[in-house]
Amino acid sequence: MTTEPGTGSAPTHDTRGPFRPLSARAPLLSSLKVRNYRLFFLGQVVSNNGTWMQRIAQDWLVLSLTGSSTAVGITTALQFLPLLLFGLYGGVLVDRLPKRAILVATQVAMALTALALAVLTLTDRVHVWHVYAAAFAVGLATVLDNPARQSFLSELVGPELLRNAVGLNSANFQSARLIGPAVAGLLITGIGTGWAFLLNGVSFAAPLACMTLMRRRELHTVERAPHRRGQLREGLQYVVGRPDLIWPIVLVGFFGTFALNFPVHLSAFADDVFHAGAGAYSLFNTLVAAGSLAGALLAARHESARRRLPFLAALAFGALQTVAAAAPTLWSFALLMIPMGLFAMVVNVTTNATMQTSTAPTFRGRVTALYMMVLLGGAPLGAPVVGLITDTYGARTGLGAAGVVAAVTATATGLLLLRAGDHRLAFGWSRRVPRIRVVPRKADKGADLPA
Repeated sequence: MTTEPGTGSAPTHDTRGPFRPLSARAPLLSSLKVRNYRLFFLGQVVSNNGTWMQRIAQDWLVLSLTGSSTAVGITTALQFLPLLLFGLYGGVLVDRLPKRAILVATQVAMALTALALAVLTLTDRVHVWHVYAAAFAVGLATVLDNPARQSFLSELVGPELLRNAVGLNSANFQSARLIGPAVAGLLITGIGTGWAFLLNGVSFAAPLACMTLMRRRELHTVERAPHRRGQLREGLQYVVGRPDLIWPIVLVGFFGTFALNFPVHLSAFADDVFHAGAGAYSLFNTLVAAGSLAGALLAARHESARRRLPFLAALAFGALQTVAAAAPTLWSFALLMIPMGLFAMVVNVTTNATMQTSTAPTFRGRVTALYMMVLLGGAPLGAPVVGLITDTYGARTGLGAAGVVAAVTATATGLLLLRAGDHRLAFGWSRRVPRIRVVPRKADKGADLPA
């Protein structure tokens, strides 16, 4: 077990049993007491809002130029394609290179892309292929930006506050999801789409300035992987050989591919089921975002962040999807969006934190890259399948099927992780209430691990 200089004997990764708690409760804003993380967080507050503004403006611009929803789908696919093609190679580079330097480079690249798109749009010279190229360029930058951003948190706050920092980062992103699209809508209808791109490009000045102000001596030193051949294969072998890593990654792969297709499900329910139009679609997305924000904050201060938590949250999410599929009224459906957003974010945050706290520092970039690739890269692959089911059998069947996939995957991967850790489920009663416990296979039935 390795240690990080400057953090005493605190481990950089957790090698305990698959269902042991990973950390104790921390105050909700404890990571913000660290100056470097505080700067990082403030920079992201500005940049995340700009990112959401560009997402909305980009889709609207493509629709305005082509009148085609297919073209909008192509734009999304181009933005995720580099992650699918090069995501693992990005993780190799992140493990080798200084993460702060990578982040500076990716922020500059994305800023220049946004500014170029702004100039083309404001001068009425933009064509759809320009947007395609910009989306692909942002995707290329994301190949390095995603794993670098996630694994850089351990250098900012150290292992003890890592889970809290991951939760706060997710809350930051979700709060921007509530604000950014609203601002983009005002800009698009008020002064034009190009101004949303311009403001996003300018917004990157905030994280760049904040990273410049960080004190390098206060960063937690993390060992970097040496430059040698075969590191991609080595990273995959590392994950495959760790049941506590591979089964959560399998979970988020199925979860992200089939269960998290909110645009397909929510638009179908708003239009085909409740016949309520764009207003209902906006309402559904806002409630999902509110639930996601609550889930991120909950995960940031969870008292005993157990490895079983993402599996239980995914199971609850799947159950809620099946219930929502049968919701009789618009408002009953809408209210279910809040807990669905909450449980979806708990799956995301707890799995992300588990990946990082359980992984040796020299593999953290590759493991995080694989995690992000299956989580974010699966949606463009699953969306056509989910859309086909929805178009063929109806919105309720499509959503119900997605819920079944989430519930079955959560149950199967959770049981496989139990088996790999030589544990089993024990059923019993406590004060006339049925109780399910996790116990070692060879232990007495009364022996119990922390619930």
